[in-house]
Amino acid sequence: MSQAYVSSQTDRWGSLGEIFKVLSFSLIFSFLGALVGALFVPVSLVPLFLILELIMIIAAVVMRMRNKRIGLTFLFSFTAVSGVTLYPIVFYYASTLGAQLVAVAFATTAIVFGVLAVYAYQSARDFSYLGGFLFGGTIALIVIGLVGLFLPFAGTFMDYVYTFGGVLIFIGWILYDISQIRHGVAQEDVPLVVLNLYLDLVNLFLFVLRLLALLSGRRD
Repeated sequence: MSQAYVSSQTDRWGSLGEIFKVLSFSLIFSFLGALVGALFVPVSLVPLFLILELIMIIAAVVMRMRNKRIGLTFLFSFTAVSGVTLYPIVFYYASTLGAQLVAVAFATTAIVFGVLAVYAYQSARDFSYLGGFLFGGTIALIVIGLVGLFLPFAGTFMDYVYTFGGVLIFIGWILYDISQIRHGVAQEDVPLVVLNLYLDLVNLFLFVLRLLALLSGRRD
C-alpha cells in the first residue's frame, strides 16, 4: 500500500470527521431550540417558526443556485429554529406512545445513519444516479403530505405506503449526499453539506417515528 494512497484515505476520512463534527454541533443547536420551544414558545406560535424554517430552506437553495455559500451562523440558526418546530411532534409521540418508543426511534435512526454513511463513504459505488429518483420521490412525499391535510389517510394502506416510502427515500438521500462528499469538501462548503445531512437525518427520524407508531397500532 503506497504512502500516497494512505494519505488520500486519511484525508477522506478526515473530511468526513470534520463534517460529522459540525453535524454534531448542529444537533446540539437543534436540541437547544427544542428546549427553548418547550419552555418559552406557545404551540400557537410554532407555525411561525415553520414558515421561518421554510424561508431559510428556500434561501439556502437560492444561494446555492447563485454559487453563494451559507455560513455556520446560518446553519446553526436554522437547526435551532428546526428544533423549535420538532419539539411538538416529539412531545406528541412521547405522550401518546411513550418516551421509550421515541428513544428507540432515535437510536434506530442514529444507527442506520451511521452505517449508511460509512458504507457510502468507503464504497466504490457512486450513488449519484439516485438523484433524479430521490428528487421526484421527495416531491411526491410533499404532495401526498399536503393532500393528507385535507383528505386524512391515517391508518389506511396509503399511510403505510407513504411512511415506508419516506423511510426509503431519506435512506437514499443519505447514500446520495455522503457519496457526493467522498472526494473531499472545501471548507467553505461544509455548512451546506451539513445542512443537507441534517435534513436527511431529521426526516428519517420523523418517518421512523411514524413507522413505529403505525406498527404499534397507534395512528397520528
